Amino acid sequence: MKVFKGRAVAGGNWKGEAVVSKAGVNTLATFQKSAMANAKEVVAADQNNPDIYGKIITGMALCLPITIGSTTGGLVIQTVCAMGINPACFLFSKHIDSLAASGIVLARIWENSSVIAVDGLGDEFLESVKTGDTVEVKENGEVIVY
Repeated sequence: MKVFKGRAVAGGNWKGEAVVSKAGVNTLATFQKSAMANAKEVVAADQNNPDIYGKIITGMALCLPITIGSTTGGLVIQTVCAMGINPACFLFSKHIDSLAASGIVLARIWENSSVIAVDGLGDEFLESVKTGDTVEVKENGEVIVY
């Protein structure tokens, strides 16, 4: 068990399975295919990200350094949250980028989403957590990797 302390951008308590990307996650490429198909869950569709490609990320802790891609990133996050097919939480090793932050905040306010975001967990967090691990997120930004 390892404990990491980050900043709760959108706090909450949650426990579940991690899906880990060592590289930045392109939100449009990852979420668009599932969202456009009105799917019941997101299967990560970014072929340029072998860490998460083809994995179900709905209801999971998406562990990543940062999101990348176009300015649609925030809207894509807000949309999948409105559809209820979003990851349960976004756990960032680095500081959250403005596009992801805007999408998460808008999803919480406009869509009444319970999506959680914690940033600043550090490089050691991404080195420690593995896809399939159980993670627990606390309201104060503490993340426990089991």
